[in-house]
Amino acid sequence: MAALVQSIDPDRHIESAKKDFGSNAPSDEQIKQASNKIIKEAVKPLHNPKLRKKIIELHKTLEQTIDIISKDEVVAAGFDADALEKAQKTVTSFEQFIKEHKDEITAIQILYSRPYKARLRFEDIKALSDVIEKPPYLWRVDRLWNAYAALERSKVRGASSQRILTDIVSLIRFAIRHDELEPFSEHVHERFNNWIILQESAGKKFAPEQIRWLEMIRDHIVANLSIEKDDFNYVPFAQEGGIGKAYQLFGEQLWQLLDEMNDVLAA
Repeated sequence: MAALVQSIDPDRHIESAKKDFGSNAPSDEQIKQASNKIIKEAVKPLHNPKLRKKIIELHKTLEQTIDIISKDEVVAAGFDADALEKAQKTVTSFEQFIKEHKDEITAIQILYSRPYKARLRFEDIKALSDVIEKPPYLWRVDRLWNAYAALERSKVRGASSQRILTDIVSLIRFAIRHDELEPFSEHVHERFNNWIILQESAGKKFAPEQIRWLEMIRDHIVANLSIEKDDFNYVPFAQEGGIGKAYQLFGEQLWQLLDEMNDVLAA
């Protein structure tokens, strides 16, 4: 990219012409020849078919048409027939993809099993995301969410909120069972609140600072699906004292609490 930007620098054209033709005052024609030489050299990487294909793929994922000429007039709220048809095609293709790959892609395998045969890992979700966001699918999480919102609005919560990668878990669960589509963060928060109630009803009373740490752990699970001991070396735990502070607050109960939260919150 730097070479492409520098290739259109007029000062570089002049300096190159001086060097190529041995003149401190090159002619316009000499500068033009030097310019052509620099530009041809800069675009050589684009002769690679794989690179050109990758650029086109990236462009498609970001492409959008903006109409600055015509004015829109709101005549009705909702989705028009074309939008609904596109949403239906997206949803149908996505659900067919899940069925066809339920024995091949780890994240889908785990979410299909009830109860789960293994703990879902962030790496599994990231690998799935890398597949579905590329051609021929181009299924970003927000596009899939909005497609379901267009077709089954009464079952979809948080359709206008910003989506996160772990919302793929919610999308796959909904595609399999069609019960309710809720943001993964809401799912984890609800299960966290119920878990706290169960803990306290069993006689475990948490101090305010312990609750604050449990909430940090909960939020980490929202973004990463699970929490491990090494995660306490990073933000936000490191700034609060890391694993040492966590152990000081919970003692030997810490390891059991982490296992329970991993099992319960993302389930």
